Amino acid sequence: MTESKTEIFVGGVVLAVAIGFLVYAGQTTGMTRGAEEYRLNASFRSIDGISIGTDVRLAGVKVGRVTDIRLDPETYRARTVFSVEESIKVPDDSAVSISSEGLLGGNYVEIQPGGSQFYLAAGDEIEFTQASVSLIGLLTKFVSGEGGGSE
Repeated sequence: MTESKTEIFVGGVVLAVAIGFLVYAGQTTGMTRGAEEYRLNASFRSIDGISIGTDVRLAGVKVGRVTDIRLDPETYRARTVFSVEESIKVPDDSAVSISSEGLLGGNYVEIQPGGSQFYLAAGDEIEFTQASVSLIGLLTKFVSGEGGGSE
């Protein structure tokens, strides 16, 4: 009888740890529904390092995530859809860029708020965008001497 109680206890602990892991994974990947969100669009020349689920940040704080990426066959630009928490109002003259967390960190989408008193509505497009900067491209230019310095 003692062995069955021990087995039930160990099974309960394993089950509790598994449920805790699933909840944690859901929260960190954005799969759980938290606050209500609305969607905004942006078009980039290049979105290297960005994928569906990538963080959208404002002032370094996560306020949403990338929900869709598609190539526009007419402009050959990456059409990106991302969500923003309903409580965050984005001014209509804001810019959006792809930023890096550092040399070894990943990329994220950064909203740089403007000063307008009017706000973007769900489905609107942010016109001012800055594509990701290729670290390899920068290093290649630096090594080959195409850095634009004085000669």
